[in-house]
Amino acid sequence: MTGEDIGHDDDTTSRGERTRRSQTKQTLRTKKNPIPSFLHFPSPTSSLSPAAASKARTTTAMAAPASALDSAWQYLIGNFSEFQLATVVTFLLHETVFFLSGLPSLLFERFGLFAKYKIQKKSNAPAYQNRCVLRLILYHVCVNLPVMIFSYPAFKFMGLRSSLPLPHWTVVVSQILFYFVLEDFIFYWGHRALHTKWLYKHVHSVHHEYATPFGLTSEYAHPAEILFLGFATIVGPALTGPHLFTLWLWMVLRVLETVEAHSGYHFPWSPSNFLPLYGGSDFHDYHHRVLYTKSGNYASTFVYMDWLFGTDRDYRKTKAIEEKEAKNL
Repeated sequence: MTGEDIGHDDDTTSRGERTRRSQTKQTLRTKKNPIPSFLHFPSPTSSLSPAAASKARTTTAMAAPASALDSAWQYLIGNFSEFQLATVVTFLLHETVFFLSGLPSLLFERFGLFAKYKIQKKSNAPAYQNRCVLRLILYHVCVNLPVMIFSYPAFKFMGLRSSLPLPHWTVVVSQILFYFVLEDFIFYWGHRALHTKWLYKHVHSVHHEYATPFGLTSEYAHPAEILFLGFATIVGPALTGPHLFTLWLWMVLRVLETVEAHSGYHFPWSPSNFLPLYGGSDFHDYHHRVLYTKSGNYASTFVYMDWLFGTDRDYRKTKAIEEKEAKNL
């Protein structure tokens, strides 16, 4: 056998060995990942530069939540009519958010929890709390739900829609900020009117039956007041003709705000400690605990309307006295 033949055999053996090794590795990979190769798709970033691939992954990760939200919304509009979503589902969403956010302050008061953060030392009797809850259920079913049902055509006329795509976040944020400012302005004047002698005696006094408020008392009111001040909440959306998603978010935020303002507790983490111009529980609790002709603090969310028109003077004086007394202790 010549040297050339020996070299050829060695080369053949070497290639055969490499082939066997490759087959062995492929077998191991197949055992480790039994998915057939034709089901594997190349990564969309595999052909990109490292920087471009990183940017693509970041963009995909940011888009994922939006896609999930779109999918959830598609499920809703695919299984319910717009009328059902705008009325019954809206009502159920409101009730869920309202009672889940309002019950904690009721329980805190009933069981004496977080007493050091309670604004007033007085507490409502359990029977008085239960009375509030039962009447709220009655008012919501007999007043709120029918209003939602009968106002649907008006909202539809104003441009309410529920279809995809969902509005851009900048549109949602700008509209909700507009709703808050407009609602606060209208609520201030409507609430101030309710504190005139006749309207207070025949309408608004129902809401003030609870001089020591807790979260659920935020919507405890005369049916006429529910309609009167409810106008302040819906006029903004009626003007802009919002997407139903925006309307739901506005409703949830408004409910959380008014429940917090009536909670009767001022915690270190209360929003008024961090948000400029926000009134919150301490601001509104004063409104409930003084005589109706001197209460002031009529605005729903912010403090600037009361400051501009001088209806927070007594509150400011009281706060100054309390802070001075606290320093002398």
